[in-house]
Amino acid sequence: MTHDSSASAQFDPTTATIAVVTYNRSGLLTRLLTSITEMDPKPGHIVVIDNASTDDTTDVVESFRERLEPATLVYRRMETNTGGSGGFSEGMRVAYELGSQWIWLMDDDVEVLPDGLAKMGKWTPRFKSIQGRRYDYDGSAFYWQYRVAEPLAIPIPFAPAEFDESGYKPMNSGCFEGMFIHRDIVQQIGLPDPRFFIYWDDQMYGWLASRKTKSVIVDEFVLRRTREIKQWDMGIRHMNASSNAYRYYIMRNRAYIKKYYRTLGVFNPVLFGVGTSLTFGKELIRLLFVERTVRGTSNLFRGLRDGRKIAKDASWQPMPPLQAATAQA
Repeated sequence: MTHDSSASAQFDPTTATIAVVTYNRSGLLTRLLTSITEMDPKPGHIVVIDNASTDDTTDVVESFRERLEPATLVYRRMETNTGGSGGFSEGMRVAYELGSQWIWLMDDDVEVLPDGLAKMGKWTPRFKSIQGRRYDYDGSAFYWQYRVAEPLAIPIPFAPAEFDESGYKPMNSGCFEGMFIHRDIVQQIGLPDPRFFIYWDDQMYGWLASRKTKSVIVDEFVLRRTREIKQWDMGIRHMNASSNAYRYYIMRNRAYIKKYYRTLGVFNPVLFGVGTSLTFGKELIRLLFVERTVRGTSNLFRGLRDGRKIAKDASWQPMPPLQAATAQA
């Protein structure tokens, strides 16, 4: 274990920023911020992006300002709800402009384990795009689909869950519930794309990162989910409940993935179409077996329709790199 201790000596936790996106869940946010007060070590900054909450989120955040010291709290309240995509894009922007070397993204429905930052720091001399592991609400190990079938642009549900003695596995995806990324990669690929609003945005961002650096998921439990989600247990895997908004955006945002793929020269229309069909089928199964209804299918078709409009937009451009911003820093 001498390798770990020597590696962690090279990581300065004060150069890291935790960026949290929240919306009308001040109770969950309280749990997360409380867990950050118990961290050792703490990050240099905590950025909270509030997606125009109408509850007591502002008061809750301010009540933690002194308790989070020596970390500096930065609070940004958006004028409108920009979705998780807009929130994480803004959180990344603020953290980047603070000069953070490492940016750790998370939703408001997790809590950080006390040694979470130390565990992530062990891997920073070797990798620049890192995903830690999470405990689920019930304390079990949460399985996240860390590999994407690139031509299909969908997660691989049967990617192995076990780790070997290396303690990590290569990934080509990302999850904003725990993404730990170095500013050098953010500089190269730009900010997360707020146009997604919700869904596929973190997968796309992680995929873009994996094209610039060796991205990994590491065998370190660093987060715990604090919100129970209705699931269909299929034994080895499970399927979560969804919502009409998710159903709409999961189909609409395939058009944004198509735009990125075309820009980067990896778009195969036949295989991508297969991925879209599989996504549609999975959402039908989710409706039938998790939510036990057929109401909601109209949102899938509406998403496909609006996606066709995006696909035809000749003025569309991917998110730009941040070279200029870095040059000013």
